[in-house]
Order: sequence, then structure tokens, then C-alpha cells
Amino acid sequence: MARVLFAQGVRGEIVRSIQRGLAARGFDPKGIDGGYGTNTRKAVRAFQQQNGIQPTGEVSVPTWRKLMNAPVPPVRDRALQLIAAFEGHDFTLAQGNFDGAGITWGIIGFTLQGGELSRIILQVQDGHPALVRHAFGAKTDQLLEIMRGPKTRQMAFANSISLGANKARLAEPWRTGFRVFGELPAVQALQIELAVRDYFRPAKQTARGLRLKTELGLALAFDCHVQNGGVSTAARDEIKRQLAQHPIEREQERRVIVGNAVAKQSLPQFREDVRSRKLTIATGAGTVHGELFVLRNWGLADVPLAA
Repeated sequence: MARVLFAQGVRGEIVRSIQRGLAARGFDPKGIDGGYGTNTRKAVRAFQQQNGIQPTGEVSVPTWRKLMNAPVPPVRDRALQLIAAFEGHDFTLAQGNFDGAGITWGIIGFTLQGGELSRIILQVQDGHPALVRHAFGAKTDQLLEIMRGPKTRQMAFANSISLGANKARLAEPWRTGFRVFGELPAVQALQIELAVRDYFRPAKQTARGLRLKTELGLALAFDCHVQNGGVSTAARDEIKRQLAQHPIEREQERRVIVGNAVAKQSLPQFREDVRSRKLTIATGAGTVHGELFVLRNWGLADVPLAA
């Protein structure tokens, strides 16, 4: 049976591309919303029936190739779609200072505290100033002044526009401004470029160092870099200790040890969130933020990475 890549319950940019492909070929998914729901499943099934592919309603490898006329998305893109769902973000969502990071925005949650958000805004301003003004309008000059200013001022600004007891929601017009900014193709391309450079490439090195050689192993390393900044020295020491005490036969056992070690070294208030994400990837299924994730449906499996 052909491998399933994407199925009902998945969401993200790859799903949007599938929906666009279906619509272009006359199979209406009832919206290009990035969510693989019942209507998308029906459209995929109809496409499969017309093209002599087993009509499962799931995007298998043959279905992808026939529908998209393109190579299967690499593990990087499949993992990025998953991690964006874990983060609760897409290219456009901006959240306030709910966790001390100031503003969190974009596909993997670029933050003001970490400096990524200001770098993106200023880089777009240097190359495409009209795009920043298109998104933020009359607030553009204020935003640029703050992004060029000291971190203390940036964080005070973020706090001032964060609403509610938990400060998760941004005040208008900032929330809409960041949404429009994130919808711009050039800004999306920059987000992906930075995610690959600053998180995915280091994750590949981490995966090699931890002897993680499968799609799930690389996805786990990627999530460690996005959520935890990598695998700390203390976590690596814990991994070595556990491996010495518990000889393993399968990579899944190694992934579970890595996930638990990274969670153990996380801040107490985030420890269980970290653990749920890491063990979901390590084992191929689990619940994160109350949502069930079956990674086979996200195109990630316990199979060796392609050479």
C-alpha cells in the first residue's frame, strides 16, 4: 500500500497547497483555509477516483505526485507544518506578552525578546520598505523607531499593547498589522529562510550528534531547537546517563530518552508542555494542548531519512 502523507486533521501551508491544487483541477475543497477537513477529504477522494488511485481521501505519495506534479515536500517542510501547529501559529498570528517574550509572531513564533522579530521587520524595511508601510500604515514610523531602539523600550511597548489578564491578545491596529505583514509572500519567504537557517540546519547537526536517523528523529531535533533553543549540556548529560543504564534496540527508545531529558531540563512551568510535544514526536502520536496528533497523517514516520 502506498504511503500516506497527509490526511484529515492536518493543517498548515502544505494543506493550503493541496487545496489550491484540488480547486485548480475542478475538485472544490470548499475553501482554501489550510485545514484538512471533511470537504478536503471528499475532494481528494473524488480526485483519486477520477485518476485511478485508490480512493481513500488521504493524500498518498501517488496522489501527491499526480495532483501537485511536484516532488513530495521534504521533511523540513513537513516538520515545519507540524511545529507551527504545536506553536499555535501560522505566518500571520501575533500574540502579546503572555510569556515574557514581548510579542510572538510568525510560523515558529519569532519573538521580540529573542530579537528575531525586530530583525525581520528591519530586514524587510531595508529591502522592501513599502511592504512594512502597507501592513502597518500610520503606525509604521512608530514601529520602526521602537524596533531600532533598546530592548527595554521594545518590551515596554509590547507590554503596553498586550490585552487581558494573561496579556495574550494584541491591541488593534497592531494585531491586524502583523496579520497583514505575515500574509505578504516576501515576508513568508523570509520567515522560512530564517527558520531553516537558525533552527532547521542546527537541528540536523543535533540529530546527527544524537544518532537520530529517521524522519521523526529529525523532527524531534527541530522541535528542540524551536521550543528549547536546542539540547542543553545538562540534557545531553542526562541522555548519556540514561543510554548507559538502558541499552536500546530501536531509535524510538532513543527518541523517548531525548524527549524526556529535554523536558526535565525545561523550566518547571513549561515542563509538561515540552514533554507532551517531545513524546508525541518521539512515539509518533500524542496529545498536545488538548489536541491529538497522529504524525503519520502529517507526513512524518519512523522511516530512515532520504539520502
